[in-house]
Amino acid sequence: MTTVKTEPSEPVGLGELLRPVRGRLSTAIGLQAAGAVVAVVPFAAVADLARVLPADGPVDEVRAWSVAAVAAGALVVWLALTTVAASLAHAADLDLQLSVRRRMVDRLGRVPLGWFTDQGAGGIGKAVQHDVDAMHHMVAHALLNLTTGVVTPLTTLVYLFSVDWRMALISLVPITIGIALFVRMAMTMEAQTTAFDEAQQRIGGSVVEFVEGIAVVKMFGQAGRAHRQYARAADDFADFFLAWISGSYRTSAASELALSPVTVLLTVLAGGTAMVSGGHLEPVDLLPFTILGLGLAGPMQALHYSSHDVEKAGAAAKRVGALLAAPELPVSDEPRLPQIGGGARVEFSGVEYAYDAGRPVLYGIDLVLEPGTVTALVGASGSGKTTLAKLLPRFFDPTAGTVTIGGVDVRDIAPRTLYRLVSFVLQDVSLLDASVRDNIRLAQVDADEEAVRRAARAAAIDERVEALPHGYDSVVGRDVRFSGGEAQRVSIARALLADTPVVVLDEATAHADAESEARIQDGLSELAAGRTVLVVAHRLASVVGADRIVVLDEGRIVEQGTHEELLAAGGRYARMWRLQERTGLEGTGDREAGVASGTAKGERR
Repeated sequence: MTTVKTEPSEPVGLGELLRPVRGRLSTAIGLQAAGAVVAVVPFAAVADLARVLPADGPVDEVRAWSVAAVAAGALVVWLALTTVAASLAHAADLDLQLSVRRRMVDRLGRVPLGWFTDQGAGGIGKAVQHDVDAMHHMVAHALLNLTTGVVTPLTTLVYLFSVDWRMALISLVPITIGIALFVRMAMTMEAQTTAFDEAQQRIGGSVVEFVEGIAVVKMFGQAGRAHRQYARAADDFADFFLAWISGSYRTSAASELALSPVTVLLTVLAGGTAMVSGGHLEPVDLLPFTILGLGLAGPMQALHYSSHDVEKAGAAAKRVGALLAAPELPVSDEPRLPQIGGGARVEFSGVEYAYDAGRPVLYGIDLVLEPGTVTALVGASGSGKTTLAKLLPRFFDPTAGTVTIGGVDVRDIAPRTLYRLVSFVLQDVSLLDASVRDNIRLAQVDADEEAVRRAARAAAIDERVEALPHGYDSVVGRDVRFSGGEAQRVSIARALLADTPVVVLDEATAHADAESEARIQDGLSELAAGRTVLVVAHRLASVVGADRIVVLDEGRIVEQGTHEELLAAGGRYARMWRLQERTGLEGTGDREAGVASGTAKGERR
């Protein structure tokens, strides 16, 4: 078997993400830089007009109109350059978002299903949506603003030094002070931001703990104590925030004051007056500094906001890059098709598994699931039941040993083929923001209406859907919010419609109430009929009729047999059964045993 390697690749950096649009983005930055140079020309022309239009004496009209024409032409050129630059940057941004989102969707379509369980939907959704949006501000706006913020002051300084280098140095005094304060603030910002994020996490954790635990603490009369703990956490955050703000904003306020147009103007007027009075500067030569000197400060202040956007975009790009480096599911170069004409035989041979190359959670698992039988996995929490079950639909691949269907290693089966062979119903159901019909026929998108309704009736959810205002066209999350048991029955209908020969059930009734559980068990019995079924169960009473019960302990099979055989053996299963008898978990055993007994006792179809 030859497969693609699954090790995570190196995280994709911001430069690599920008590669498809780098040409257009570079062109946009170049045009913006040219526009920033041209933007200085009209202001220089105004200062030059003061020489052309003296208070007394003849006026050189040709030169005056030439200067005015140059200023007007510069404005037109500036508008054209910046408009084209902005258009190119926005076009590049749209292509970047499309490129990055396509790459993420393509990558997510090739990672192991277990990776999603480990990562959680929140982080993935943030990367796909919000982090890509964060990069939008950098590509479409921030880089152009940064270009203007750097080129415009430099061009202005070149012009002012050509007029009088001494006045140019005087104009730079407040600018230099403001930049120094800004750099000092930026040098400490990273550490302060990290501390702020940690403080936010602490107060966020206190809020969640207070809200989620309010029922318990009120029941035991501890609401006052819990509120005091929350209030103390909130006060600690407020003290930290005020100290952080007061420190950083004093420096920020001083920097903005130094860079403000008023400060620059006062400096220019004071220095210029001294220079003119001392005979070192012609009065008319002071005008360029009063006009253009003010333009030095504005772009400097804009740099702060643009650099912040770039910083956020860089952090977002790291998260997107980490997602794009997620390990891919290995795919066989020469996929094989298992022969399951007489039913799907599943075999675990010498299977071991370890999370993240740590201590194994499964050791030497040898297990055979015969066609048309129900095999139940039971054991204490952390014994490896769910991990073993998830190896069959390739949520993960074993670190040692093989899992086969019809004699073919699941790693040699093409993913699309595998999911036509194996369906699974998990305890935590995820329904799409789509119609009930589309949710049911997710595994068979071309299924007709009758097939969808037949699956819904078998899963005992048809009546509930028919009662909705829009029936099967009702959109989940908008027109209807299913309870946990109802959502479970929708997922069972989905699995029924898939009609796979192998079914994995992982604690499918864990969160259901008694009435919902009875309906779910009916649907599960329908689903299990005639198929090779692997059940993960916590309540032993729900699997008393299974063809085989496998007991796991610390990742190893310690017992297996029927319910009666295991009770007679008096081992771990028998002790677990007696314990659940004492705690009353088997009280509804006759009803709960439907999924196993309904198939094992001759109700298979």
